[in-house]
Amino acid sequence: MHIEAFRAHCLRKPGVTEAFPFDEFTLVFKVMGKVFALADIGSHPLSFNVKCDPERAVQLREAYPCVTPGYHMNKRHWNTVVADGSVPGRLLAEWVDHSYERVVAGLPKKQRAELEASGGM
Repeated sequence: MHIEAFRAHCLRKPGVTEAFPFDEFTLVFKVMGKVFALADIGSHPLSFNVKCDPERAVQLREAYPCVTPGYHMNKRHWNTVVADGSVPGRLLAEWVDHSYERVVAGLPKKQRAELEASGGM
């Protein structure tokens, strides 16, 4: 997966915004103001962080060498993934979807309702 495909996949989701709040290389995706994915646009291959269920995070790290504890993130809840071709793009997209869904599930009820009303979830 390359940055253009990653970005397009993230932006297809309802309520998503993108910004460079930290520097000119770290692209951050948020849903309703909460981060669900970060990508290093200068990395080759693409490197990105996604939120993950803690148990699943450990399982993915054990199963895939390209998955490590989240760089500069809470290691319990975030994974860093290097899209080096060792994992199919559809699986990488599923991990992004899982991150989005986890963040949406943690939103206040009012924000979830707003997101749903806008055509999301």
